[in-house]
Amino acid sequence: MTDTRRRVKVYTLNEDRQWDDRGTGHVSSAYVERLKGTSLLVRAESDGSLLLESKINPNTAYQKQQDTLIVWSEGENYDLALSFQEKAGCDEIWEKICQVQGKDPSVDITQDVVDESEEERFDDMSSPGLELPPCELNRLEDLAELVASSLPSPLRREKLALAVENEGYIRKLLELFRICEDLDNREGLHHLYEIIKGIFLLNRTALFEVMFSDECIMDVIGCLEFDPSLLQPRRHREFLTKTARFKEVIPISDPELRQKIHQTYRVQYIQDMVLPTPSVFEENMLSTLHSFIFFNKVEIVGMLQDDEKFLTDLFAQLTDESTDDDKRHELGMDDVQVRGAATDIFSYLVEYNPSMVREFVMQESQQNDDDILLINLIIEHMICDSDPELGGAVQLMGLLRTLLDPENMLATANKTEKTEFLSFFYKHCMHVLSAPLLANTTEEKPSKDDFQTSQLLALILELLTFCVEHHTYHIKNYIINKDILRRVLVLTASQHAFLALCALRFMRRIIGLKDEFYNRYIMRNFLFEPVVKAFLKNGSRYNLMNSAIIEMFEYVRVEDVKSLTAHIVENYWKALEDVDYVQTFKGLKLRYEQQRERQDNPKLDSMRSILRNHRFRRDARTLEDEEEMWFNTDEDDLEDGEAVVPPSDKMKSEEDLMEPISKFMERKKLKDTEDKDVLGKSTLTGRQSPSFKLSFSGSTKTNISSPPSSASLNPGSPGSPGSGSRGSPPTTTVTTKQGLVGLVDYPVDDEEEEEEEEEEDGENKEDAVPPTKKSKLSS
Repeated sequence: MTDTRRRVKVYTLNEDRQWDDRGTGHVSSAYVERLKGTSLLVRAESDGSLLLESKINPNTAYQKQQDTLIVWSEGENYDLALSFQEKAGCDEIWEKICQVQGKDPSVDITQDVVDESEEERFDDMSSPGLELPPCELNRLEDLAELVASSLPSPLRREKLALAVENEGYIRKLLELFRICEDLDNREGLHHLYEIIKGIFLLNRTALFEVMFSDECIMDVIGCLEFDPSLLQPRRHREFLTKTARFKEVIPISDPELRQKIHQTYRVQYIQDMVLPTPSVFEENMLSTLHSFIFFNKVEIVGMLQDDEKFLTDLFAQLTDESTDDDKRHELGMDDVQVRGAATDIFSYLVEYNPSMVREFVMQESQQNDDDILLINLIIEHMICDSDPELGGAVQLMGLLRTLLDPENMLATANKTEKTEFLSFFYKHCMHVLSAPLLANTTEEKPSKDDFQTSQLLALILELLTFCVEHHTYHIKNYIINKDILRRVLVLTASQHAFLALCALRFMRRIIGLKDEFYNRYIMRNFLFEPVVKAFLKNGSRYNLMNSAIIEMFEYVRVEDVKSLTAHIVENYWKALEDVDYVQTFKGLKLRYEQQRERQDNPKLDSMRSILRNHRFRRDARTLEDEEEMWFNTDEDDLEDGEAVVPPSDKMKSEEDLMEPISKFMERKKLKDTEDKDVLGKSTLTGRQSPSFKLSFSGSTKTNISSPPSSASLNPGSPGSPGSGSRGSPPTTTVTTKQGLVGLVDYPVDDEEEEEEEEEEDGENKEDAVPPTKKSKLSS
């Protein structure tokens, strides 16, 4: 497994002060001779290319933010950032940087980021404090510049915060805000926006307590309405005072608790809605604001726990059966957020210990009806998800998938958890999961084909496909007994391509098992018909649907699934014979013809076995002796037309070897007329016609053929499926005496047509000129 500790994203700051993602890779530190120093190196995880090579300079200011971020500047206008996936990796690189610069790794910044001389820096440290300009309208611009210039330096930021706090400067600024708003002084309001935003970035709790007090907080929000980048000011105060309403479901008697709730809501609103999105450099400066909100919420919960009257009234109404539905909704019952929280808790339980959840569910089934079983309730919530994007349904489907995964099921001495739980699930729950699918596929097209229904059916199909892959007889029995595959293939007629592809993927997984029970079920019900219909309906369009269907037929051809090959050719060849832009269907026809030929000539397979034993199974020591003999033979000693014959082959009777080949070639010559275009049209003597036939009349048939792009696509060209070499001379000379061919240990399962062509070439080329030694070596 790849080490994720050093996995990082590289960011650079562009001219618009926005961070650009330069790629993901793994960071390391090493001495680079060219840079004459220890450097940070980031190599892309995709191709290993160098994303970053940056020397760790002793005077560069590096900042560590949020435990997983390191930021620094190279040059005046080139800022860099490394965002780590794990804190441990960030700590390792930070220690290396601090080691090079001679700093303590506990610091969050290695240098003062303000470009000052040593004298100025010393003066700053020795000066008693920062002097603020008078809080007057004509000095607001100076104050805004002072705040902006102080933020980059931690030392100056600290001095500015102390000065603002000691001089009661915030209340004076808010008085100026009210004056500017009354006078509609937009310039002054824009300066106040920058000043108040800068005070937030000072990250000081004492200042927040003043700003968030009842008498100040609305004016602070008012200052933040006048963003200079906006043409019109925001209306945050209007929303908070007129639109937002505080509703007490249970009366709160404690005025301090009520005030704390109001304050927390408004501060949360400032953080989420009022303040602009902080940059990477500013995020760490708002950590105190996050802490302020968090501890406020902790304090509220503590005060509620201490209020005995509040909790008593709350639980009394929750348990009272006479409480109406509206009141229960107000109390949080059946609320979306409550369901979301319950789902999160359940997901933690499933991830932590799925076996415990399975045991509980199986015990529950002994006491309760199927309708109220936990698994069925989860499936119902998944089916009834009101979210248009089905976010909750996706999460619940993932939990079901975890519970149904045999990989995390335990095995005991007596019985496996897999057997028990899957038997329970298919008996009590599978009918609930498949109900929407069965209800929507009663006709030739889906009954409901809207986007949300299609998304839900796609989720169900994804889970059923998982079951096909990981469960054995349980899902097989269910699919065959309930005729599930036929119902699924109705969805190939959906207007939503993603749903049709899900149906094809389900069938493809079944075919991929190469299970004859499934194959007989497919053939008995002619389940390739909707697939062929979808293929013809798609026409000549080159899209994912086209590729998925062709790949399914190609799998049947390559894996030589004989029963399905015969079924497809006998029932659907007329529909597919004109498809010539791929060789898949003609290759299927070739497979079918070869099967029929074997059935008509049962001795052919035994002859091929003899040929294989003659030609391909050679002892390794014999091979070495023959090679040595060939190299020791002078080329001049060979007569014209004579090939080198190893001693081991000379011992074999030439007549015995030629007799079966001659008989085979006679049969081949008799069928020469038919075999010239073995991939072309053929009249089938079908063994059984489908109960419902495809109609392909000349006037309505979809033309999905196209000319081949190159000679390689021609059925008769060398290298194409089913091609022969009769029309062109072979690349190597093979005679009846040739033993060198046997030097290649061909596998037993080479395609039969290649063996037949080699035998025919050997028969026709006895008079070939013997190759030179060089050509023999190359062959």
